[in-house]
Amino acid sequence: MTLARRGVLAGLAGLLSSCSPANLLNATVSRQSFARDADVPYGPDARQKLDLYRPDKPNGKVVLFLYGGSWDSGSKGDYLFVAQALASAGYTVIIPDYRLYPAVRFPAFVEDGAGAVRWSADRFGADKLFLMGHSAGAHIALLLAANTRYLETAGVDRLKLCGAIGLAGPYDFLPLKSAKLIDIFGGADNPDIEAITFAHAPLPPILLIHGTADTTVYPRNSTNLAAAWRAAGAAVELKLYPDVGHVDVVVAMSGLLSGRAPTRADVLSWLDAH
Repeated sequence: MTLARRGVLAGLAGLLSSCSPANLLNATVSRQSFARDADVPYGPDARQKLDLYRPDKPNGKVVLFLYGGSWDSGSKGDYLFVAQALASAGYTVIIPDYRLYPAVRFPAFVEDGAGAVRWSADRFGADKLFLMGHSAGAHIALLLAANTRYLETAGVDRLKLCGAIGLAGPYDFLPLKSAKLIDIFGGADNPDIEAITFAHAPLPPILLIHGTADTTVYPRNSTNLAAAWRAAGAAVELKLYPDVGHVDVVVAMSGLLSGRAPTRADVLSWLDAH
């Protein structure tokens, strides 16, 4: 399996135009539905900052979104469109940056995700919090939701989480073949990097979404994790979108490209039900 080298924005360049893909998506956002607190530190490093989106009419639920980018790229400011989709429905949204390769290697970015969860739980309560991520961000989110010690080490009760959502994430992707990925994860065949390794009870409910045309992160990652989650007796909903690719799954959260996949409606429906 190969992972996108530049994350969602590289793919968006071909979908939209020669203009900045993030600017085009974010230009459709109406800021009237939320207020943003930018660059709030959750740790001492320059990358350990988050943006907090406070909806005008909060529904009491909080979503922490982790973006993708092959663990070596990405910026929270590029995902204003995700915050808008959720905040306009009443969800408080938190989008953190996290440390990236080559400055750090696994598990530092997962530990940063746990640190952002700790900040969010301290502010709002773990029992109000959902984790959500796309691609590498989904990898981090589902490792935190699985039966691992990252959140316990950060001082958060994992089982109080409301649930987790993974969009086109790598959860069962060994062996690694790329030299870069082998360097990021400290070897080609380390099972500790995969959420499926830790898919044993107790587990929170999850929603997994994947496009069947995804050749960046293959759909079997989600189908295999869903099967493992069910085998552990945990609640899981799996959505497979025919002819939908890796980037489309997340950009469909925007109003501009919502017709590319039913991601936005499915995510909001699942969040509302939990």
